[in-house]
Amino acid sequence: MSRKLIIDGNAVYEIDETCMLKQRLDEKTDREKEKNGRENPGQDHAWREEQKNRK
Repeated sequence: MSRKLIIDGNAVYEIDETCMLKQRLDEKTDREKEKNGRENPGQDHAWREEQKNRK
């Protein structure tokens, strides 16, 4: 687990880089789902099956 220590005047912050990366990836996934109009993975599976059946 990678961490950074940030000192800003009298304040000290500890940043967990692994957590930040996970959060960034989750946000990216959420944006992609919103863009595609599907909110949960179950809908993705149903959508793929529907597309297969159309062909």
